[in-house]
Amino acid sequence: MAIIGYARVSTDEQDTAAQLSALRAEGCTLVVEDKASGGSRDRPNLARALERVGPGDTLLVVRIDRLARSLSHLLEIVETLRGKGAYFRSINDPIDTSSAQGMLMTQMLGAFAEFERALIRERTRAGLKAAVARGARPGNPKMRARDPVAISEIRRSLKLRHLHELVDGRQRWLPTVTRLRPHLPWALVLRQIRAITPPVRSFSERTLVKACRTLVRAGYADASILEPAPRLPPDTRVARLVADRLKTHPDSSLREIASWLTRDLREPTPRGGLAWSAEGVRRVIGQAQKLQLLEA
Repeated sequence: MAIIGYARVSTDEQDTAAQLSALRAEGCTLVVEDKASGGSRDRPNLARALERVGPGDTLLVVRIDRLARSLSHLLEIVETLRGKGAYFRSINDPIDTSSAQGMLMTQMLGAFAEFERALIRERTRAGLKAAVARGARPGNPKMRARDPVAISEIRRSLKLRHLHELVDGRQRWLPTVTRLRPHLPWALVLRQIRAITPPVRSFSERTLVKACRTLVRAGYADASILEPAPRLPPDTRVARLVADRLKTHPDSSLREIASWLTRDLREPTPRGGLAWSAEGVRRVIGQAQKLQLLEA
């Protein structure tokens, strides 16, 4: 029944001292800190805090804007905690998801926060439209003039920012790629990544490969992950998936693995069925052992 605190500031110039003091005063046994934009969902330490929360535990923040900036993200985190039998509470907001009233208030406050952000975007667009009507020409003058140096600088800046985003969030998804590549094709690796909770970056197969190439070039990943995957029979493919699942989740039951194959990966059974059974998983584990993918 632990209380795990989460504190966040947006830049390195800010500090979390005030948040840490408030969280510790509430009895937090662990406080996790992030220095990242609230609009970004790729926050490694937020993922770490969610992983540490167990049944009966509470994730505590000073204010809800320290946790999420959008209704969808807030509710996504709350649902993740509910799925683990855990709760969410905010010190300065009337939110405590251990009660029905607290859940209702969570949804209401999240809706108001989303509404406020929508108003800000609308006012920004209206201001730009008015400026154009007065004859202003928004944007970078050098870009309008198609200055090659300016274009090159912007491209370099965008590539650098993209690399920083990948490096900051890679611990959530790159270990999965490293374990499965090049033994399995990218499509199956992508399924595994999409099954991670809470969700990681919104990859397509093309953008996942591109991200991995970027990290390999920058020295953050081994080049072997980019090698072509061999053609594998369906039973071998599923055996590798299940073997990897058992290595990363050794306490999983047969029913849990069956649910994971069915709901998260949507992997068809050997007979083309849509739902896996515990006995079917048992046979796949036997196949994985014969292939020496698992220790006996």
